[in-house]
Amino acid sequence: MTQNYPKQKVTISEQTNTMQILEIPITIAELIAIAESGFGEMVKAVVDVDLEIIAIDAELHSDLEALCLENSSKQENLWGINYYPEMEDEDFIEYDSMINIRPAQGNRSRDVEDESIRRKIVHITTKWIKK
Repeated sequence: MTQNYPKQKVTISEQTNTMQILEIPITIAELIAIAESGFGEMVKAVVDVDLEIIAIDAELHSDLEALCLENSSKQENLWGINYYPEMEDEDFIEYDSMINIRPAQGNRSRDVEDESIRRKIVHITTKWIKK
């Protein structure tokens, strides 16, 4: 015996993330809310170490990279990271993204290998994300 269920109209959002370049600092609580609406415990971000800006909240780092490039960033200054807002200290930032693979710049892995760039990312993060 087959049961006939009423047909439901299912609406799927084309984009669950709200990609943005931060214009005002955000709090950890706001970052947690962004994480919960996306990946659960993580927020993808791209940091421009020259302009000192951060783009957040996309499914792919490459989408955030494109947003930054459309807004005057230069590719060599863009680094993909992940924020884990419920973690602290060195566990708060993960320096892992496909956009970071740049042999011409001496970065041969998904990690940000240059410690001076990592320090810039931390500095820029503390400017835009308030604990």
